[in-house]
Amino acid sequence: MSGYLIKDTTKEERRQIVAESLGNIEAYCDGCMPGLAEMYQDYIDGKREIREINMEYNARYVKGDMDKDNGRSCMM
Repeated sequence: MSGYLIKDTTKEERRQIVAESLGNIEAYCDGCMPGLAEMYQDYIDGKREIREINMEYNARYVKGDMDKDNGRSCMM
């Protein structure tokens, strides 16, 4: 694999990148993993780059929208 960009990876490689980055996403041991795995589904599906997803997530904290429930954060 030459990189992490959608154009450089297959769907299976993107799935593996997310799984390895998040750790054991199948265990759901702390209750947060399902939400994190879902957050990166657009990347896995080839719709948005990881950078875009991370920027959107981080923007909530910069703008002060932390109380806004958009289904992309840990509910624990």
